[in-house]
Amino acid sequence: MDKIRKQILLTLETNSRIDLNELAVLLGTDEVTIANEVAAMEKEHIICGYHTLIDWDRAGESLVNALIEVRVTPQRDQGFDKVAERIYNYPEVSAVYLISGGYDLLVTIEGRTLQEISHFVSGKLSPIDEVISTATYFILKKYKDHGTILTKPSKGERMLITP
Repeated sequence: MDKIRKQILLTLETNSRIDLNELAVLLGTDEVTIANEVAAMEKEHIICGYHTLIDWDRAGESLVNALIEVRVTPQRDQGFDKVAERIYNYPEVSAVYLISGGYDLLVTIEGRTLQEISHFVSGKLSPIDEVISTATYFILKKYKDHGTILTKPSKGERMLITP
């Protein structure tokens, strides 16, 4: 990978709102070069999208997040891809990953209630013919998400010890 492309990607990964002119100054090049590289990487699907990380708890909107491990039977000539595609097309699904270990896929989902997630697993996910089993884990608290710390750091104060 070209050095300038890698620097652009590393910067955008931590701050996707950075001004192209500011990015050009930071990387020691001109804004046109940066704009052309970003446009080319978007066209090549190296840059797949821009997202805002929101702490919904602080925004006053309670959402339930869950991780669902899914064991599936891969399809002939398509492996896990066709099943993964069917799962990621549900609007409730945030992400689908092919994983190693006891399960095949890891699905992240967001809902308004525990029951909503339960209905998704029992009514939409489990009935898929290729799905053998699932294990659902509810996220109770997020400390760090996508590289961003969401909680206030502890003060690290030590207790006083007296003789």
